[in-house]
Order: sequence, then structure tokens, then C-alpha cells
Amino acid sequence: MNKVYACIDGLARTGAVIDWAAWSARRLAVPLELLHVLPRPPELPHVGDDTGAMGLGAQEVLLQQLSALDEQRAKIAQDAGHRILHSARERASAAGAAPVGTHLRHGELVDTVLDAEPDARLFVLGEHFRARTPQKLHLDHHVERVIRAIQRPVLVATAEQFRAPERFVIAFDGSATAREAVRMVAASPLLRGLPALLALAGNDTPAARQALDEARLLLHGAGFAAETTVLPGEPEQALPALLKTQGAALLVMGAYGHSRARHLIVGSTTTTLLRLSEIPVLVLR
Repeated sequence: MNKVYACIDGLARTGAVIDWAAWSARRLAVPLELLHVLPRPPELPHVGDDTGAMGLGAQEVLLQQLSALDEQRAKIAQDAGHRILHSARERASAAGAAPVGTHLRHGELVDTVLDAEPDARLFVLGEHFRARTPQKLHLDHHVERVIRAIQRPVLVATAEQFRAPERFVIAFDGSATAREAVRMVAASPLLRGLPALLALAGNDTPAARQALDEARLLLHGAGFAAETTVLPGEPEQALPALLKTQGAALLVMGAYGHSRARHLIVGSTTTTLLRLSEIPVLVLR
């Protein structure tokens, strides 16, 4: 558990993923590994001729041509992958990350990160999907599958440009998962020195205030300047409205459980903060 892994794909958020990973590796004082996964080539299509109009020789030629095209496509993808990794390494090194390793793999992203998980302290991914309709957004399926599969923190870059965070917001609901997330933040150097805001969306009850105060005191004990707030209303409306006022910030929350706040981030069928805010999300496990 001593490396930051940046999962890059050459798409729009790749630069932000590299920058966030470099920033994280510096703060954690661990090596950075750049990981690019090439999908396995599709199987050759069936070219059988049930009518008998195409001779066996013609079928064989067609299969050879398709095989040659697949080999050419695989070589192009391999070369492009090496170029992506080379450029990413230069960018990460310029951002102050050292050492920086590169890995080109074939297969599924989830399988690859599971293989890397024993050595990983943090995975950094880019979230790409944006629904055209303003009412719905499904998480990028790669992001969702990775978060569900691994037991390591995942930082999701939601914007194409990196902005070093000046503060962070913890989506807190008083659950055991949320309390564990606070403990993880307190024990890690990743966010050390940044002011924290513990935000609870829901009813302003004595129990809610007590849970917030306990979390705030835990962060204070670890040297964090922390404040608390109770937001009236539902998480789907209250949290995005708060985040829009936070400027260069990072949203932190625990993964999974039964609270609506966590479902807001990792649920696959409901509106999520990833559509409503450009603030990156750190999901803790």
C-alpha cells in the first residue's frame, strides 16, 4: 500500500488525472504509477458461407485479411498507448512526482486495478460520461465498477482542468461509514493542512449535532481546522448547492452503505453530484 495509481486513457480528463495523481503522490510521499489499459481485441466475425457461393479459398483469404487488420489495429493501439504513457510521465515529472513508473496492460480496467490493489494506496480515475438530459446521470461504468470492486480509496477527477484544493468538504451522515471516512482523513497526510467542512444534509437534531461535533473534534485532534454545518433538505439538492460555493475544493465521502448521501455518489440510477459539480470526489474505503 505505498503507491498512487493513475488510470489514464488519453481522453479529455487525462491531464487532470495525471495532475491529481501527481499532487496526491507528493502529499503522500509515495511513488506514482501511470496505468494505461488496452481493451482486448474483438473476436473475428463469422465469415462462413451457408449458400456455397463463396469458395473455401475466398473465405480463407477474407479471414487472413481480417486477421491482418486486427494485427495492424493492435499495433496502432500499442504505439498510441506508449505515446500516452510517455507524455503522461513527462507531465507527472514536471508536476514534481518522483519516481514515476508506467504500465501498459491488455484486458479489463477492473481486473488490472484488482491486480495492482495490494500495492496501491490510492487510485485516480477520470469521470467522462455526461448525460444530455439534465435530470439523469449514470456514473461512468468504469468508475463505478472500480469503486465497487476494490478496497482502496478512489479519487475521481470530474473536470478537465486540475485545481489544487484549498479546502475539502466531507459529506457526513453520522453513519459508521461516514465516521470511518473521518478517521481515515485524520490519519492520512493527503489533506493535511487544508480546512475541512463537515456537511450533514437533513434534519437539525441534537443527535446530528452531536455526531458532527464528535467528527469535528476528531479532526481537530489530528491538526485540522474543521467546521460543521447542517443543511436543511434532501442531499440531492442541499449538497450540490453547498459545493457550488466552495471554490477549489474536494468532496470526501465513504463508499456504500444505505444512506442517501452515499447513494448520491455511487448509485447507478439516480442524479449524482458528479453532474452538478466540477468538484472532484474522493471515495474512501
